[in-house]
Amino acid sequence: MTDRSDSLGHRQKIGVVVPSTNTIVQPETDACRLPGVTYHIGRIPISNKKISTDNFLDHVAAMRAGIEIAIDQVMTAGVDQVIMGVALEAFWGGLAGSRDLKSKLSDHAGVPVILGSDAVAGALRAFEAERIAVLTPHMPKGDEQVKAWLEESGFEVVTLKGLECPSPLAIAEVSEDQIRRALDEIDTDNVDALVQVGTNLAGAAVCAEAEKRLGKPAIAINTVSAWSAVRSAGIDDRLTGRGRIFEEH
Repeated sequence: MTDRSDSLGHRQKIGVVVPSTNTIVQPETDACRLPGVTYHIGRIPISNKKISTDNFLDHVAAMRAGIEIAIDQVMTAGVDQVIMGVALEAFWGGLAGSRDLKSKLSDHAGVPVILGSDAVAGALRAFEAERIAVLTPHMPKGDEQVKAWLEESGFEVVTLKGLECPSPLAIAEVSEDQIRRALDEIDTDNVDALVQVGTNLAGAAVCAEAEKRLGKPAIAINTVSAWSAVRSAGIDDRLTGRGRIFEEH
């Protein structure tokens, strides 16, 4: 890769678009930073309203309305690609919906856009996993979208647990112990890999630990989004301590 003038991001500058309420993507992504790679945050303005089954679709609509605003913000840093750090929208509407969203956002940004859904699928395929268990922070309507997307992509969802977090900030308040117990709950002998979605759920470190304890891949969406971005840029450095995906693929 050609060296450029940016002092710290001379290999790749990566934009990351997140909801304004999200406090987990930035530290988990920075924990995956490789030499010469930098991450730059753009925020989608949303409020910390309570989420229920009745108003869940309004929450999704508000999120979508602000994505391009956040992309415009982060593109002023001259980034080479953008990670969309909003998990649910990346699964919404099945494969056709995510492909349309990716195309629209890439056209708007003028650079490649990484969706968390695609990153999860890429990591699962790297491990040749077919039967999976999934943990989300979502309400049932959101879980339906995640499950449908994964099944349409060729994976068998054996178990799925949605934590039904009542607000955006409440997702980040789920403790690592709670995530650990939830991963243990959804794991079964006939599951090839575990998947944690929800970018404001602090699952990266817990999933890396669970891989050693449970003896199978545990895919954390923020970790694999960073992995997908650097690998798509031709950067093949290995990174220890952030899970098997960075160590083995």
